[in-house]
Amino acid sequence: MKLSKTTAQNSFRYSWLMSRLFPYIKPVLGRIILGILVAIPVGLLDGVVAFALKPYMDYVVGQHDWVFTIMGHEVIIPYLALSAAIPFAVVLFASVQGLFKYLNSYLTAWTSQKMTNFVKIGLFEKLISMDPKFFDENPSGIIISRYLNDPETASKGLVDKCKNMVMSLVGALGLIGVMLYSSWKLAIVGVVVLCVAFVPVALIRKRIKKASNENMVVLGDMTTNFNETYSGNKVVTAYCLQKRQHDLFVHQVNESFNITMSLTKRSAWMSPLMYFIASIGIAIVLFYGTSLILTGEMTAGSFASFVTSLLLLYKPIKTLGGTLTTIQTLFVALGRVFELFDIEAAIRNCENPKTLKDLNNSIKFTNVSFSYNEEKEVLHNINLEVQKGETIAIVGNSGGGKSTLVNLIPRFYDVNEGTIAIDGVDIREISLESLRKNIAMVFQDNFLFTGTIRENIMMGNPDATEEELWQAVESAHLEEMLAELPDGIDTVLGERGTTLSGGQRQRVAIARAMVRKSPIVILDEATSALDNKSEAVVQKALDNLIQNKTVFVIAHRLSTIQNAHRIAVINEGHLVELGTHDELMSIENGQYKMLYDMQFKTQTVGV
Repeated sequence: MKLSKTTAQNSFRYSWLMSRLFPYIKPVLGRIILGILVAIPVGLLDGVVAFALKPYMDYVVGQHDWVFTIMGHEVIIPYLALSAAIPFAVVLFASVQGLFKYLNSYLTAWTSQKMTNFVKIGLFEKLISMDPKFFDENPSGIIISRYLNDPETASKGLVDKCKNMVMSLVGALGLIGVMLYSSWKLAIVGVVVLCVAFVPVALIRKRIKKASNENMVVLGDMTTNFNETYSGNKVVTAYCLQKRQHDLFVHQVNESFNITMSLTKRSAWMSPLMYFIASIGIAIVLFYGTSLILTGEMTAGSFASFVTSLLLLYKPIKTLGGTLTTIQTLFVALGRVFELFDIEAAIRNCENPKTLKDLNNSIKFTNVSFSYNEEKEVLHNINLEVQKGETIAIVGNSGGGKSTLVNLIPRFYDVNEGTIAIDGVDIREISLESLRKNIAMVFQDNFLFTGTIRENIMMGNPDATEEELWQAVESAHLEEMLAELPDGIDTVLGERGTTLSGGQRQRVAIARAMVRKSPIVILDEATSALDNKSEAVVQKALDNLIQNKTVFVIAHRLSTIQNAHRIAVINEGHLVELGTHDELMSIENGQYKMLYDMQFKTQTVGV
């Protein structure tokens, strides 16, 4: 599945999104609830200043004592006392509000980061279960953007925005309460205008979704460009590709800018519109409120308290367009996140899979055909049986399907037709873990991870003993190399192991394959990229690796092929010849004989 073609179709199904998110919310639900409870007084305290204006204006400014009755007892508070108490109370409430805001911010950051971590871990678990076809179809930048950036955007920002929405909602309810207390007639006008201000938001949702998806693709392409420039830095330098990479990046940056500005152009009009709607509401309140004061239905203090509440209420409304645009963007990112969770790997276990413990008899290809896509079939009706302990070399023209054939054995891909069976059991009926644990692979360009040489070797079998580790080191002819390194086997390698030579990396990979102790070994052009001196050492290591194993060898070198029990010739996806070296050489005008005469014979002459 190509990630760049996903569209976050469920980004408007808010209840569905939240139900999918709930398993990641559940572990931190207690703190989220606590954060919401803390947000309530934070929001309510917004109305304290507005509420305090009424007694301050009516009694302090008007120099009247505040007289009221409690349980039949008349209470008199002198206006001078109020003039000192009200400012002190405002400061006290503001201090309490500040404390609650700090606590709320901490809780929000904690729960947001925890949720983000849960989602990232879940997505990474999903990512490592994907099959090679998924990685073939999707550039690294898109994968990084989708699996790292989208969870960060969605879950981390969502809690913060929801908290702000709760605070705004509670604050709005508190302010509306103050407005109703001051004048229910003016409160109706204010709330009606408030409702009208929400209408334009619905008009922008689909545009946000479209722009967000487009921007995600562009940002992924930019990340891919960075990765390729880093990984291919020598090619970039050697072929003077700096201008090409620069121009491509500039194009991607400009494309992202255009998408962002297109969204801004369509959404930015909401804030001015809301300012206009809010100003109409304030104008109506001023006009109507003045008449209420003149008729004695409302005091100046009540009016001041009401107007302050209205202004505080309209302040977030004026910026509501930007806030809701951000929230919708978060939901789009959340929709994309759950699309990733819903992607099923093409290669997965069948129901009740069998466990492969060893290879007892043979590996058999029966009428095997395979294609990476519908346009061209790579392998056609392959029939081949390899007995236990046999080494079979696979040769043929470049691009003829040799690597594809061996990649089908550990189920990197599944056959389109036919079967591959181990000891008579279709490999699709065997659990992936047990199948792959019985196979050791050495590639042409073996990937070494950042870490020590010891850690890279032990990846072949984390349960290997120290004795088994050093047996593998000795068999892979690594001792001399390790003796020259500052920390020996515990020397830390750089990214991809580039601090080692090609031959050294191959021998580390061979040691990794040795500690695996698998009955099946696949060597995919393991020496083709090495010079003659390095190849000689690596070949000795390979000879130790393949002892008493069932081996598939893809090679271009004569020595490796001559040591094989049989040779399979693959040409344009067909198994055209099969036999020993002598048998195939005896076929007049045979494919193997032609390959030998063109390539291998020159190697013999040069020896």
